[in-house]
Amino acid sequence: MTSTRRTGRRRAPAAAALLVGLLAGCAATSTAAPGPSATGGGPTADAEGVVHVVTDPHVAPLTPTPQPQLPVTVESFDGVEVTVTDTSRILALDLYGTLAETVFSLGLGDNVVGRDTSTGFTEAAHLPEVTVGGHSISAEAVLELDPTVVLTDASLGPPEAQQQLREAGVPVVFFDPTRTLDGVGPQIEAVAAALGVPDAGHELAERTRAEITDALADVTPADPAQAERVAFLYLRGSAVMMLGGPGSGADELIGAIGAQDAGTAVGLDRQFVPITSEALASAAPDVLLLFDGGLDSVGGVDGLLRVPGVAQTPAGADLRVVTVDDTALLGFGPRTAATLRALADAVAASGAPAAAG
Repeated sequence: MTSTRRTGRRRAPAAAALLVGLLAGCAATSTAAPGPSATGGGPTADAEGVVHVVTDPHVAPLTPTPQPQLPVTVESFDGVEVTVTDTSRILALDLYGTLAETVFSLGLGDNVVGRDTSTGFTEAAHLPEVTVGGHSISAEAVLELDPTVVLTDASLGPPEAQQQLREAGVPVVFFDPTRTLDGVGPQIEAVAAALGVPDAGHELAERTRAEITDALADVTPADPAQAERVAFLYLRGSAVMMLGGPGSGADELIGAIGAQDAGTAVGLDRQFVPITSEALASAAPDVLLLFDGGLDSVGGVDGLLRVPGVAQTPAGADLRVVTVDDTALLGFGPRTAATLRALADAVAASGAPAAAG
């Protein structure tokens, strides 16, 4: 029997739960228009000097397409044994779009029949959404697609909807909601095992690990003492203004590119705390990192500078602002290496004279 259970750091589930709550509480503003279309290549700066992280919007599937060996029985992350007999109609749903990205990267994208809001890569754009208000599963919408297997985790809910799918006879496999660099490979292999393609999972995991290793070697500076502070701000209009700390997900990426997560550096003990002038003054970030939709939700740069304390930080004074598409930062999936490189390039570009104004 293959198990989807994995060990490792246990920080991200709480962060995921908090983000679900934040997003659910501001669904009206969580669908802000996306930033510039990502085409690959270097970062871009707009007329106000905001630097946009540019990532490749495509997945790179394995070839040839693996052939699932079914049936397969796995232990779902919630402790339930699940038998998968058919992978012809797959739904892969989580807060970050990780599971769908993994299925497509395994080469099984043609079998996917729907998507969550965070699945933002080009190959899945035509699929119908089955999440309500952005980040809650609609059991009715799922069942209308007649899935043969649903892959999900606790980052989405409500739990009653997932249980309703099981009661309707759909195999529902839960995965570890933890999102860390060390967990990327095990997550890929767990998804592949549940779909009956374990060899493909091993191949994709090894490819992804090698790409991450190469990216880390390229982007991490030799002298960590010179690392700049980057603050991750989660903004949804005036209703939600949060500063990220340890376990936000962004903190690990920021550290991986050789920077310091500002919230962690000043001793925050939670994934997110409300933004206050005092908190930002203490964090003293050199760079602000936001989602594109977050910057849009406060009215762009002018609105950002009115957020308490922002204008008084080094980042605000120098207007060093980096934004990333809402679906492209926290996936920790097969495209993680590209995300690391793109984030490192954007942070560096934000300090260039042309970007800083």
